[in-house]
Amino acid sequence: MVLLFFGWNMAYYRFGIYIDLDPDAPVTTFMSIDGDTIYMQRDGVAVPFEIRGVNMGVGLPGKWATDYAIDKQTYLRWFGMIQELGANTVRVYTILHEDFYNAFYEYNTQREQAGLEPLWLIHGVWVNDYIQNSHRDAYAEDFYLTLMEDCQTVVDILHGEKNLSLSDGLGTGQYRKDISSWVVAYIIGVEWEDVTVVYTDHKYPERCQYQGTYLYTSPDATPFEAMLCQVGDKMIQYESERYKQQRLVAFSNWPTTDPFSYSQEITRFFMKCAAVNVEHIRTTDAFLAGQFASYHVYPYYPDYLNYMLNGIETDAVQTGADDRNLYAPPQTGIPIQDYLPGGTQASYTDGSGAFNTYYTYLKALTNYHTMPVVISEYGVSTGRGMAQRDYNTGRNQGHMSEQEQGQALIRCYEDIMDAGCAGSCVFTWQDEWFKRTWNTMHAVDLLNTPYWSDYQTNEQYFGLLAFDPGEEESVCYVDGDISEWEEEDLLLEQNGLSLSMKYDEKFIYFLVGKDGFDPEQDVICLPIDITPKTGSTYCQAYGLSFERPCDFLLVIDGRDNSRLLVQERYEVLRAMFLHETEERDPYLELVDPDTPVFKPISLLLQTATPLLSGNWQASAETYETGLLTYGNANPADDAFNSLADFIFSGDYVELKLPWQLLNFSNPSEMMIHDDYYLHYGVENLHIDQLYIGAALAGNKEEGRIRMVPFALEGWGKNVTYHERLKESYYILKDYWTGLA
Repeated sequence: MVLLFFGWNMAYYRFGIYIDLDPDAPVTTFMSIDGDTIYMQRDGVAVPFEIRGVNMGVGLPGKWATDYAIDKQTYLRWFGMIQELGANTVRVYTILHEDFYNAFYEYNTQREQAGLEPLWLIHGVWVNDYIQNSHRDAYAEDFYLTLMEDCQTVVDILHGEKNLSLSDGLGTGQYRKDISSWVVAYIIGVEWEDVTVVYTDHKYPERCQYQGTYLYTSPDATPFEAMLCQVGDKMIQYESERYKQQRLVAFSNWPTTDPFSYSQEITRFFMKCAAVNVEHIRTTDAFLAGQFASYHVYPYYPDYLNYMLNGIETDAVQTGADDRNLYAPPQTGIPIQDYLPGGTQASYTDGSGAFNTYYTYLKALTNYHTMPVVISEYGVSTGRGMAQRDYNTGRNQGHMSEQEQGQALIRCYEDIMDAGCAGSCVFTWQDEWFKRTWNTMHAVDLLNTPYWSDYQTNEQYFGLLAFDPGEEESVCYVDGDISEWEEEDLLLEQNGLSLSMKYDEKFIYFLVGKDGFDPEQDVICLPIDITPKTGSTYCQAYGLSFERPCDFLLVIDGRDNSRLLVQERYEVLRAMFLHETEERDPYLELVDPDTPVFKPISLLLQTATPLLSGNWQASAETYETGLLTYGNANPADDAFNSLADFIFSGDYVELKLPWQLLNFSNPSEMMIHDDYYLHYGVENLHIDQLYIGAALAGNKEEGRIRMVPFALEGWGKNVTYHERLKESYYILKDYWTGLA
């Protein structure tokens, strides 16, 4: 009996083997579409349903996403916060640990028992990044068959009939809670890599058609679209036959693989070589629920329309000696001009008359599609670092305060709804420390990102929920209240100046004092020696000499001109991106280890400068990230500015710097950048102390500035943190809950 039970349990819950005891039972659905509208059955009546959702990741500080470390009680608490925000839906990207589904079942059961609206769910089916970015095409077994199997697994999990253990990158558990009555849709796939799409289409030109029971392809379908059609059809078939249910289905997409074609210059610069068009995937009458188009669309990337309007509206190709090396991929898709509002006389303004290419792009999507369009990702980051600047709407990828994030989310939401979309999902619920960004990932130890909060990496700060260092509060708040500073924090007192320091998982803090300090007149300089390999004992710009070779100079010069400078030898931008910024090779033009040149610290931006300037040889754009922002950085203060770096308070300056700005690659273990020119890039070097000094600029009588050590121990993998709802949460909550 035990063996029989074990065999049945394995066959049913692990391998999905079942016997259909009622093959003639009708298939039901509580979701449907009509035209551009999504409907939900309520008391037997189909009523319009707007997806107003929030995406949810799986990261916690000190944990990787695949640790699935969020417990049931945390999920229960978060679900309540999301619903109080005014959202009605949560979207997850992949199969999670059983705690998520158990919490979702308990939360909604209690809501319905109390006569309250439940929280709805959109569930994704993930494609492994390493598979998609490898040599594989979409018909490779570990791409196509794995996607098919994961679709079936998701269906079983949501119906509470699955066991998973030691799964490859997926959650684990005994899934016994049937939450299917609250699942409105599936989104199959991820942001498709254009090269994977093109590779598949070129490799299998004959596999461009599929006819299924629920989905089939149009004559214009591509092989990649046929693959999606088959995967979606088999998922619908499995749920229809085993569970007699259906729900909405969508296939993930984003502008990189949107169905449109653009001017040759746009196509060339962005390598817009692929199109995934879900209009080529059609439904039969047997599919009762229906299909919608899902897109991830952000205001700042890639914003093709903004560049089309900067003198690049024709297909005239510039000629010149350098152009012969610029490959332009063949254009694919439908000309976007045919679907812009206003047609050939396209207007790029929104309903208020403001110039707004984000709205215009969204409107082109809804004009084109015959099915509902859902913007399943949109958002902006509150990270200090920035990777993309949106000159059009001011909604940048990073370097936005929490207040600015809230207002930007509202403007994005209004654009989405004004464009006629059927719903949207904010990205994202919580900040995630493990994330990386293209313009900072070279500077950090990618194997240890969860163990510190890297404020320079914008990708970590898209959340409405922040994780601040400290179990209940941070060790320091830059707010002008110096009561948190203790005598043990004092490092030096000399020539009327005092300096105290401390640190946590996000910042290194400074308190600089001067009797009779006048922020309008006094300029205070703090030389910092980080690496024992290089540095200069002299700063040419300020005429200062130091006791030790220094790598950075922190200059406090009023509210608008304070900044961190880096010695040119230790400038990571030069070492990694000099070709992009100046068309030069940094390793053919070495910098002296003791150069007295200290430079502003900048980050590379992903901006199509050649398209904006009309010059294909234009260098990449940067912005000065070492420039410091004045303000109050205490979240409990009414004047709170999450981007504030320093503040004046009587005879003191209180200041904080993010670790990466000082070239720490992993402060949890106190690892810094080694000499770039010995290693041809970034390598790690461990330190257990840095040296720092303090002096007034222009004080020629002082001689060499004395430097004192500051001990650095790190914290390893033992991070501390506490949750905090950002200002953006409350701004969006007031807006959403105020809607009719």
